[in-house]
Amino acid sequence: MEAVLTAIGMVASADVLLAMIGAALFGLFVGAVPGLTATMATALLVPITFFLPPVPAVAAMVTATAMAIFAGDIPGCLVRIPGTPASAAYVDESYAMTRKGQAETALGVALVFSVIGGLFGTTVLIFAAPALAEFALQFSSFEYFWLVLLGLTCAVFITGDAPIRGLVTLFLGLLVGAVGLENPAAHPRFTFGNADLLGGVSLIPAMIALFAVSEILRFSLSPVHIDEFKSQVGAVFRGMGGMIRKYRWQTLRGSALGTAVGALPGAGADIAAWMAYATSRKTSKESEKFGTGHPEGLVEAGAANNSALSAAWIPALVFGIPGDSITAIVIGVLYMKDMNPGPTIFINSPENIYAVFAVFILANLLMLPLGWACIKAATRILRAPRNVLMPIILMFCIVGAFAINNSPFDLWILIGFGLLGWFLEAHRFPIAPAILGMLLGKMLEENFITSMIKSEGNLMGFVERPIAAALAVFALLLWALSGWFALKRRMARG
Repeated sequence: MEAVLTAIGMVASADVLLAMIGAALFGLFVGAVPGLTATMATALLVPITFFLPPVPAVAAMVTATAMAIFAGDIPGCLVRIPGTPASAAYVDESYAMTRKGQAETALGVALVFSVIGGLFGTTVLIFAAPALAEFALQFSSFEYFWLVLLGLTCAVFITGDAPIRGLVTLFLGLLVGAVGLENPAAHPRFTFGNADLLGGVSLIPAMIALFAVSEILRFSLSPVHIDEFKSQVGAVFRGMGGMIRKYRWQTLRGSALGTAVGALPGAGADIAAWMAYATSRKTSKESEKFGTGHPEGLVEAGAANNSALSAAWIPALVFGIPGDSITAIVIGVLYMKDMNPGPTIFINSPENIYAVFAVFILANLLMLPLGWACIKAATRILRAPRNVLMPIILMFCIVGAFAINNSPFDLWILIGFGLLGWFLEAHRFPIAPAILGMLLGKMLEENFITSMIKSEGNLMGFVERPIAAALAVFALLLWALSGWFALKRRMARG
């Protein structure tokens, strides 16, 4: 109890609160600018942490990351530019709500359920971190291979009544993800002698292009009158209590799924959000409303998104193993501040661990008022004439695509994938599975090759470990049942 009180005293100081508010505003700005990611926000804060004491430094990084993850939903909802690969899972749903005049409701859902998911993940972090970390360390390349396959299955679920078209764009994404140096021989593959392609196709410029540039092209060819975007009504938090009651099980399931996936080193919030949205769509009693601006998928994926962020700290704090790219940066700062992560930190300096827990809770609660202010400011852009707004969006697309690698080649990716996205949507092919393929393709190949090397080419190695076998059975059952139900629906339609 003494350590807890000491930790509360450390967090309740003026320098920590000022650091958190400053980092929150910075994180909201970075997250809301297309192309600038939560990882970039964390990395840009590192030089500033040199001049801060340990607790304010960690508080600033936790707060900026949480805010940036939430703010990534804002451009996705308002102008169909997902701020993060996780936001891409449900960007079409939130944008459809905007077109129905429910932008503030969509962003309110993203805000409220991000906070709930973040608090759920923090609670698990506080009470079950050691046990969950032990379980997460049981995952090797064999288990990750099946987990990624389950993630790819989401492509079929999120495409609703067009699974074949979804599979086509999924394989297109996998093909694009195969560009670069092959694994393990590092032989150039599909690079056509271009040195810029040796590192593969950059995901963020391609994602911005597929969603945003294709939208700009479509508007240029067939301008949408401003009246089509209905006037925004209501307050941000209106109706949220009813949604919490109505979607309580979806919230709990999304938070639990996000925590479980987020705790796996290397998995992160991206896979969690895609799996949560696909699960919501597949199991919903109102699945026919998905894709038309239905909040149920946003609830579950939003909760999963931020709960995964907290859960990624579980292996980082307990074993010093980064759960994702953000915690990899944070671990470096922890070492720099003599807060060495690992089992001994729970024994030698428990007040520091409790201070980190308190920072997580405070950062999620701080998200409510600051997120509300950010939403009210951001929704004003919908009042701008579309013929003025579209060139500004294009400028942000160019800046965001270039800022990732400072490479002019990424601008060619922006043009090429923008045209590809416009062509695919013109022929009613969904774009989201292509992003999923690009996101998971390299992970699938890496874990498959590593597993084959470990098992010396024996495919039975993929099902010999208990967790891998359970995941394999679950994946096969899921595919079989999906095929069976699809066949029954086709037979019922005659």
